[in-house]
Amino acid sequence: MTAVSDLARAKVNLFLHVGPVDAQGYHPLASLVAFADIGDRIAVAPADRLSLTVTGPFAAGLDGPGENLILTALRALGHACGIGEPQVAVTLDKRLPIAAGLGGGSSDAGTALRLTRQVLALPIDDAALSRVAATVGADGPMCLFPRSAWAEGRGDVLTPEPSLPPLFGLLVNPGVPSPTGAVYRAYDDGPLQSADRPAPPRSWGTGQVIAWLAAQRNDLQDPAVSMAPAIGQTLTTVAALPGVILTRMSGSGATVFGLCRDHAAAEQAATLLRSSQYKGWVSACILGD
Repeated sequence: MTAVSDLARAKVNLFLHVGPVDAQGYHPLASLVAFADIGDRIAVAPADRLSLTVTGPFAAGLDGPGENLILTALRALGHACGIGEPQVAVTLDKRLPIAAGLGGGSSDAGTALRLTRQVLALPIDDAALSRVAATVGADGPMCLFPRSAWAEGRGDVLTPEPSLPPLFGLLVNPGVPSPTGAVYRAYDDGPLQSADRPAPPRSWGTGQVIAWLAAQRNDLQDPAVSMAPAIGQTLTTVAALPGVILTRMSGSGATVFGLCRDHAAAEQAATLLRSSQYKGWVSACILGD
């Protein structure tokens, strides 16, 4: 088979309710997750050995120590299938900011798993592939088959939500680090919330969903802002853009999203922000299946 490619879609936590750390050292959470129509691009081709090439505007951010999650996932796939390392050449076109609260690494790994199964015609079903995806973390199974879902437990208990309508908005990253572990430790030092899953909106119309989301929260937002004031400044900047109705941080940061009533408003807001003095990364997007 020749090379195949696909989009590794950005994951956005529309809200994130976090409870106190449990006896196993994990924080229970409740979230509604949606995936954007933007992300990294993964290509996989048959080869004589496993390899990974990284290109794109954020490739340099992956030059540090530690193994890329794509390689971790593919080695786990080879072990699960009893074939050793999968003999594929993977190219990652890194277009999302690094460690941005968008599930980029998990989405890259999940997309590489799906494509490698296809290229090598591996006899592994979706359930077993999801168990492999879990080796990269709680976001692994969620990002393997990107679709709108409620996430609970440690983020690994997933319930699809097909009623979520397309949401139009922009993603904005100020280019500052927001390390997940440090943000959770800052959360632990402050007032603790609960991992409550709210009742769904009475109607799944776009306006009603945005109003419902406004009543929810991201419990990691204030701890992240306390560590990286640039996130708070970005929240203020995005909220002030014409057409933006709701502004919130995604995940543990540092990416901020702004929701608008339609695609034109989102595009106009993104264009206006790019033309201003703002120095971060900006992209309009559509969230949903």
